[in-house]
Amino acid sequence: MALLELRDIQYTVSGRNILAGLTLAVVAGEVHALLGTNGTGKSTLASLIMGCQGYSPDSGEIRFTGTLINDLKIHERAQLGISMAWQEPARFEGLRVRDYLTLGMVAERPESALRLVGLDPSRYLDRMVDRSLSGGERKRIELASILALRPKLAILDEPDSGIDLLSTDDIIRVLDHLRNGGSAVLLITHRDEIAAAADRASQICGGRIVCTGNAGQVTADFKSKKCISCDGEVCSDE
Repeated sequence: MALLELRDIQYTVSGRNILAGLTLAVVAGEVHALLGTNGTGKSTLASLIMGCQGYSPDSGEIRFTGTLINDLKIHERAQLGISMAWQEPARFEGLRVRDYLTLGMVAERPESALRLVGLDPSRYLDRMVDRSLSGGERKRIELASILALRPKLAILDEPDSGIDLLSTDDIIRVLDHLRNGGSAVLLITHRDEIAAAADRASQICGGRIVCTGNAGQVTADFKSKKCISCDGEVCSDE
């Protein structure tokens, strides 16, 4: 049985279909990459899975470990073992990095988690998670918090534009550690070189999944077609 199942998810904003009958499954312990260009619904899907405020599917089912979670609040989904790294990493004025990394149930020492994302614990543990940190530093600290929690499912949502905050090697190291620790990862990305390191991959286009399979094959297909705009039909594997 899949850890996460999305069944025929429909989500509309102002009469526009953002997700149109999307179906996807993520298996326990796998890294599953979700590839798509800007505006294909990747981040909307992440928000629906996490249960962010204002995000609820118009129809369809979101199931986690077989349980329907459509109506659960974000903190209830977190308690089930779902965690997410946002496109724009959070700031917490007045909260030290040490305290941020030890919130909730911790499976990894904060020092180890920081080293895994390339940060020196002696320099960062007592700093505040605020505007004094760069975007890249905050992103690394956010990933360290996920490593410390070791959730059942980690959703890693990369920005579609602007400067990529972590290198390919950084992200692959994080993915390997989560996978080896038993976490499943839904990696939402536009970077084919990172998606190729996943166990499986899916391509989203026109608000639905148009192909799923071996990460290398799906990534190569995405890279060769590079759908800038489509109706979800012309991008489907043939």
